[in-house]
Order: sequence, then structure tokens, then C-alpha cells
Amino acid sequence: MSPSDMTVSQLGEFGLIDALTEVLGTSELGPDSVVLVGPGDDAAVVQMSDSRMVISTDAMVENVHFKRAWSSGIDVGVRVAAANLSDIVAMGAHPTALVVALGVPSDLPVEWALDVARGMKKEADRLNVVVVGGDVVASPIISVTVTAIGAPRERIITRAGAQVGDVVAVAGRLGWAAAGLAVATRGFSSPRVLVDAHRQPVIDYDLIQSAFDHAHALCDVSDGLVADASHMAKASQVQINITTEALAIADPLRDMGLALTENPMNWILTGGDDHAFLGAFDQANVPTGWTVVGQVVAGSGVTVDGSAFIGPAGHTHFAQ
Repeated sequence: MSPSDMTVSQLGEFGLIDALTEVLGTSELGPDSVVLVGPGDDAAVVQMSDSRMVISTDAMVENVHFKRAWSSGIDVGVRVAAANLSDIVAMGAHPTALVVALGVPSDLPVEWALDVARGMKKEADRLNVVVVGGDVVASPIISVTVTAIGAPRERIITRAGAQVGDVVAVAGRLGWAAAGLAVATRGFSSPRVLVDAHRQPVIDYDLIQSAFDHAHALCDVSDGLVADASHMAKASQVQINITTEALAIADPLRDMGLALTENPMNWILTGGDDHAFLGAFDQANVPTGWTVVGQVVAGSGVTVDGSAFIGPAGHTHFAQ
């Protein structure tokens, strides 16, 4: 069936992205293109007249990414800024500016909208990034779309550099935001440490930047470890084997798994929104603070403990 005969839910999020990319003509870039890295990575890289620019866009929509019942304006501002900043950092680049398009209902309290800006500034200030402008429009629900701009180092790090023989390592927390979402969607506000992890990610940007000189490939884990490892494996034309024994289950996740009769390892493997990072390295060059969680071998796709992962690998829009 042709994509033009399908609904977006039938095609799926990543199928839709591929189809849009083909229409836009950016799927195959010629040698004279100003686009150095196009769609398919954490951010695009564009050659300017005398420099290069790294660009990424991410959006958050009410009742899709957050609910006002458990997320404040500050929470939303922090999350959307972090989602964009982490994409720029994942390219081995330094974020410099953000622009934002804010859609709000006419009856939204002004203070809530101002809190979105406060949350964005709170996260942006961590990297000395400036919110330089944007747009405000009327909308039946809250939507926040942010574009991040950054300056690359001499070497751009993409998802496509993982090599057979590399190890894959993670920096940052996994599964905390997913566990927090599981708590919030059941109408609970505690344990606070998990709900807060969903509301506002905790990203150690210094730890990520410590990998810039050594990572062969790098990506932000925004969709889930298995899902984003799959993106890296596809881009690098390799197979990535993840070992769950290397993935520690923190006490709050273990306790909540017991309380909700859920396997906390599923949150770790498939939960996004913590914005941890996944990198491929020579085994001798894994930076301090990163945890080796698997290997790169010949082949394709991702395995978990030597077997294909059963079930959704992470978050996708339009999933049926």
C-alpha cells in the first residue's frame, strides 16, 4: 500500500518522517548542498557562508506530552528546552540560542504562560543559552514548539559512526520519567522523586560533553533505549546488543514496579524523556561516569540479552 493511501497511524511516526523527508527533497543531498547532515539524526547541520549551524526542533502538546493536572508551566518549559538542548549536545555541538512558538487558549492564566518562559530560561541558563524570540498564537490547547540553534565543534558526532567492536555506553538516568508517568497517569503524586523525574528531566550536560573527543556515535535517548539504539544501529549499519545485567534498577523504580506489578526493566529499556545519552566508543576510551551497556557487532537491529526485544521499543506517535 502506498503511503498516500494510508492514515498516519497506519504509516507510523518514523514512516511519516521518511515520507515527509522524501517530499521535501532532503533524503538525498548532493555534494554541493549546504545541508551537511539532514533529517534522521538528532539535529541538522547547515553550512553557512563562513561557518556551520546545528539546528533542531521539538514540540510539546497538551494532553499528548503533558497534562496540566500534574505539570506546571515551569515543568513544561524545562522539558521542552531540555529536549531541544539535548539534541544539539548529542551532535557534539554547543547550543547558543532558542526560539519558541507558543500556542495557548484565550482563557489560560497569564502566569501559566509566563511560567513556561521561566522554565525554558531555567534550563537554557545551565548552558548559557539565550531565548531570542518566537511567536505567540491562539490555540484550543497549549502547544510549545522550540527550535534550538548551536555551533558545532570541528568534528560533528552523528548516530552513524558506531563501529563493529565498539561498546555502547549510557550517561544519565533511564526509566525514571517513564515510571513517574506511570504514577501520574494513575492519579498519584508520589513518590515525588519519580513524578518529578517525569515533570523535569535531570541532565548532566558536563558528563555528556566529556564524551565529545571519544564518541564514534552519539544520540539523545528521548524515545527509549531500545528505540534509540535501533536508530543508531540503522544509521551505522551495525547491530547493537544490549545487556540488561549492566542496567541497574534503582530502588525507587524497583519499589514502584512492585507496587504497580510492572517490570521496572521495561521502563529502563523503553522509557524516554529522561534524556540520557547513548554513545559508541572504543572500550579503552569510555569516559568516566558512563556505563557500558552493550556491544556493537556485525548485523542489523538491536538485541536485548541476545534476543530480539518483544514489545514496543519506545515511544512513537501514531502507534496503534
